[in-house]
Amino acid sequence: MERPTIDEILKKLNPAQMKPVKDTEGAVLVIAGAGSGKTRVLTSRIAYLVMEKEVLPSQIMAITFTNKAANEMKERLARFIGDIGGMWVSTIHSMCVRILRQDIGRLDAHYNGNFTIYDDNDKERILKRICNERGFDDEFAKKVKFHIGAAKNKAQAPEEYGRENAEVRHIDEICKVYAAYEDALYRSNSMDFDDLLLKTYRLLAEDRDTLRYYAGRFRYIHVDEFQDTNVVQYRIIEMLSAGYGNIFVVGDDDQSIYGWRGAEIRNILEFEKNFPDVKKYKLEQNYRSTKKILNLANTVIAHNTERNVKELWTENGDGEKIERFTALDENDEASYTALQIKKLFAAHPDWKAKDYAVLIRVNAISRAFEQEFNKYGIPYRVFGGFKFFERKEIKDCLAYLKLLNNPLDDESLLRIINTPKRGIGGKSVSALEAYARYYNLSLFDAVCDADKIEMPAAAREKIGEFRRMIISLIADKETLSLPELAEKMIRQTGYRTLFTEDTEENLNKRMNIDEFQNSILEFSRVNKGATLSDYLNSVTLSADTDNIAEEDTVNIATVHAVKGLEFKCVFLCGLEEKIFPVSRAISSLEDMEEERRLIYVAITRAEEKLYITNARSRYLYGNRERMLPSRFLKEMEGALERDVRESSPATYSGGRGAFLDRSDDLGTSERNGTGFSSGYAENYIRKMQEAQRKEQSVSAGYKTGDRVKHVKFGEGVVIQVKGGEGNLIVDVAFKNAGIKSLAAKFAPMEKI
Repeated sequence: MERPTIDEILKKLNPAQMKPVKDTEGAVLVIAGAGSGKTRVLTSRIAYLVMEKEVLPSQIMAITFTNKAANEMKERLARFIGDIGGMWVSTIHSMCVRILRQDIGRLDAHYNGNFTIYDDNDKERILKRICNERGFDDEFAKKVKFHIGAAKNKAQAPEEYGRENAEVRHIDEICKVYAAYEDALYRSNSMDFDDLLLKTYRLLAEDRDTLRYYAGRFRYIHVDEFQDTNVVQYRIIEMLSAGYGNIFVVGDDDQSIYGWRGAEIRNILEFEKNFPDVKKYKLEQNYRSTKKILNLANTVIAHNTERNVKELWTENGDGEKIERFTALDENDEASYTALQIKKLFAAHPDWKAKDYAVLIRVNAISRAFEQEFNKYGIPYRVFGGFKFFERKEIKDCLAYLKLLNNPLDDESLLRIINTPKRGIGGKSVSALEAYARYYNLSLFDAVCDADKIEMPAAAREKIGEFRRMIISLIADKETLSLPELAEKMIRQTGYRTLFTEDTEENLNKRMNIDEFQNSILEFSRVNKGATLSDYLNSVTLSADTDNIAEEDTVNIATVHAVKGLEFKCVFLCGLEEKIFPVSRAISSLEDMEEERRLIYVAITRAEEKLYITNARSRYLYGNRERMLPSRFLKEMEGALERDVRESSPATYSGGRGAFLDRSDDLGTSERNGTGFSSGYAENYIRKMQEAQRKEQSVSAGYKTGDRVKHVKFGEGVVIQVKGGEGNLIVDVAFKNAGIKSLAAKFAPMEKI
């Protein structure tokens, strides 16, 4: 394919994009709003340098923050320029590896270029071993891992980090393990991901010849997603650009959402202070979203004070109205979302399933969506997190229940015999396995025979305590309800105590356990008299549907996971206080502004359709709680149309939380101070009662192929029947209204 000329490349830029592309000398800062074409600006600028300014490709560096972005940039540049072999286009970690492979010996002769890079799992294994040798448990190892990452993000050795964080509990022990971990890496000629940055920084800072070489080689340095840089990354970039002073950074402070992992928003906010002669440009024209979506994004982010002020605009159309829905609870919210997606599938046959995203703040609230999507046959994937029943804490809880249900289940016993830690070590487990193999018994039989097995008395006593607990719970299975059994199991095993420390990871895990209990409560409510075996079967059957259409599935994702992506339709769910924003942000202005940036990122993922939902109650921390609407909903009010749909006892079908089709309800209604629709429920109850009186027998007897007539939608054909007696959901393909999912009990419809 013939390569384009530079004029053809530049012709595709708007005037605001053209200016920074042609401004090639000195420091340049581009504040690029969401969907404003920053990748096109970056690649066009590099093409301009090579094709117009005759800069050698080997004199150009471009740093991105994901491998995917780096590969896309390389492909585009290759189409523009041709041979880019000498150009460095990579993530900052890859760039650092390249430098260290060549020159690490100049920093420390002990290291050589064949050093091993340890990933997160390697790092955790080493820390667990060090902690166990020093009498600390695996949870302490996880705590140390967090602190090591924080220290290295700030280029701090153990002693310096200890002094700065003297108030942290067990800081002396943490720093000793940190030092031992560093010794282990050093002896093994190894580095972790943080070391790649830290040692590159030290190499450039301490060895003048190395810095002189790289700063002299790269005349033009480009950095994408600059708002995501941490302290060490910023210092590396600053040093490399010192030779020529030609540094070009692109970013958006309104999309800085990684403060929790070390990203420093001040790097972009204070760039002009560190580079006084910088030329600053703003890209505010958005090519992705409709006017209504951008108006909402602008309205929300304007409440932040620490930002470069800008306002996104577009030549796209106004677009469809942004839908707002307040649900009774998480199941109602998920059912509403599932049914809207089903309708959109019918209304937009040209859209693919992967064009839809359900965005949430924390993975813990995904369970209800997964259940409803399974129920309605919607293919999905959990993007940026494990599917609910695949998460470790959920698999642990399920392993306990599986063992209670079937004591011959060796795999479940092995999973939980020492989880939480109860002093039953590897040698004791090996002795149990050997005994079971010799006598052809199950492991639980061996546990029951532990008094006959040769092992230390202390281990035998711990196994005895475990045996007594399991046998007691097996007996409870016969007398307690499913929810009561699950609650007692979690309490007696002490499993929740694994996550008592107040970190974001532990908060998510506690919420996941709450959701697990809620799933059992919901299952028991819908399936009266169901047994533990029935519940475990339902979980297994749900998991069987998880591999549907891997390449084309609706995305259930955290907002963090989809940064940089875009979807034709976005459902932004769970907008309640303590969920979005998360509870820890409520007492911190800095954290609250990051939560608001998260909302901004979520909104600007949507191209054409946006739905925003919250629930009036949610199962949290072992209890059902009434939820307050997120403060961000209040901030959105000026950009939303006034009608807000909400569920009520009349519109909530009970059994599985199905949201009933109410497109024939009242239109715009006045709202009270709570944000709920005044008079909505009363009118709906009246209409449903009238319909119910007319159609006493309508909830029974539907089957696929039946012809029906609806008072509003007209004639149609039943294409699917779901649910049980009293909770029948009928999918009907209407001639003029497309596919509608209706509750047979309430829908004003009759067979013809």
